Amino acid sequence: MPERTMRRVGMGDEDAAGAAAARPAPDRLAALLVAAGRGDADAFEAVYDATAASVHGLALRIVRDPEMAQDVTQEVMVEVWRQAARYRPDLGSPRTWILTIAHRRAVDRVRAEQAHSDRLQRHARPEIDVHDQDALVDTMFRQWQATRVRAGLAGLTPLQREALELTYYKGYTNAQLAQALDIPLGTAKARIRDAIIRLRDMWEVTA
Repeated sequence: MPERTMRRVGMGDEDAAGAAAARPAPDRLAALLVAAGRGDADAFEAVYDATAASVHGLALRIVRDPEMAQDVTQEVMVEVWRQAARYRPDLGSPRTWILTIAHRRAVDRVRAEQAHSDRLQRHARPEIDVHDQDALVDTMFRQWQATRVRAGLAGLTPLQREALELTYYKGYTNAQLAQALDIPLGTAKARIRDAIIRLRDMWEVTA
């Protein structure tokens, strides 16, 4: 699009009213559009003056956002400048041809915005209540502790692991442990002590 025309995209109400009042006849507009297709910047500027307000009005009705309608108008007029050489007067009026481009562009923008909104909604993280956050942290901490304990137990000898499991998971006292395993009380205590020391050493390494 010619630079001097690009600076005029987004005309005010007075400019739009003036453009509407100076709107050329369909045959004249068709001739201007054909000339613009041959690279005539002055002809395109006249086409712009005659149609930009209508393009903006149509875009605004579809996208329902003034700033977005401005963007669509800019895109449409750029496309009109680039595609003007393809216009054929025998296939329809120039205004209909231009507004068809505007309608397609505006609908595409609405669809693109909706698709973007849908993607954001799909990937959005649900808001978590403060109490839910605390519960989540507690759950994760317990899971981490359980994982740490399982990893620690895996590093013990079978006898040490058996002694700890009976003591802490089943609640055996040292005396009950000694009786269940048929070992002296001192041996039962030593196994528990050695297992705890072993766990502590492993946890200090991985902390």
